[in-house]
Amino acid sequence: MLHVLSEQVASRKTHDKEGLQWIELSDEDLLSVLPFWLLVDVRRIQASLQNLGLIVVDPETGNSPSYFYAINQKSEAEIKPVAKSTPEPRAKPGPGGKASYLPADWQPDANWLGLCRQHGMTSDFALSLVPEFVGYWREQGKSRKSWGNTFFRWAKKAWIEEQGRRGLRELETTMSAEWMPNPDATGILVNAGISASFIEDAVPEFVLYWRERGAENGTWNTKFIQHIRIQWAKFNASFGYDNTPRLIPDDWQPSADCIDILHLAEIDEEYARGKIPEFVMYWKDSHQVKASWNTVFLQFIKQDWARALKKLQATEIENAEDQLIAGTSQQRIKDRFQRIADRSWAE
Repeated sequence: MLHVLSEQVASRKTHDKEGLQWIELSDEDLLSVLPFWLLVDVRRIQASLQNLGLIVVDPETGNSPSYFYAINQKSEAEIKPVAKSTPEPRAKPGPGGKASYLPADWQPDANWLGLCRQHGMTSDFALSLVPEFVGYWREQGKSRKSWGNTFFRWAKKAWIEEQGRRGLRELETTMSAEWMPNPDATGILVNAGISASFIEDAVPEFVLYWRERGAENGTWNTKFIQHIRIQWAKFNASFGYDNTPRLIPDDWQPSADCIDILHLAEIDEEYARGKIPEFVMYWKDSHQVKASWNTVFLQFIKQDWARALKKLQATEIENAEDQLIAGTSQQRIKDRFQRIADRSWAE
């Protein structure tokens, strides 16, 4: 940027002020000569050059569409003594230049305001920070040798933060129909193991979602990365699982997992398979659709098996020759029935 500004000073009309050659550049001018940066990048690098004392920005046009720039040929060593040569009119330093407490009516003098302006701040912005600055340091109850220097560092930090906020606001845009993630965003997602085709397929849905809402944002690529990561996790979690409701097929058979669950419940596999034709016929006649016929079959078999155990229980008790044997058999069947009918696992 310093090189480009130097070329602009050499090629454009300039005017002398305070021993420097000044040129007027709008944001459009800067972006045209620095096409490889966004405006927020230009602002950030501009602030860095100002902090280094390499360029000066005229603060009087800080809030207008254009700025006056100058290459600062004076060294930092030449600038600082000027700022400190005149004592602060309200600081009232202690005897011998010792540290003093901050007065309630303290104000920065012209030299410190001039240094703030050299870093791109307007005088209004710097003075707007004074009440907060005075209130904070009076509450702290600390003393300083130079409240002007402390204020300058306070204002400089606040100005950098303000420039960052302005840059983000300038970048905020609504979603456009032609929006595509930049290569950096795509590269981050691919490096995280996400399929490039999955990323490409997700773009139209993402664009449509935000276009319908008309939201403004300056970090669409960041939002897209977050969206893709969430969708990819959901996709992996549901891979191979189809929950679309369907009619039961004519040749339906329970899955191997379903049979394993019946074994764990101590339900006879031959008995369960003998009920499949009845199960299929019932649901074909009902013309109902289900997302998981295995789940429905498990419920059906458990209920039917429980009814069969009840009948067995009644038969054994009725035909028992010995009351003790009958009591033992009854308890055994009752325990078995309760184990089969137990639904606590589903709660």
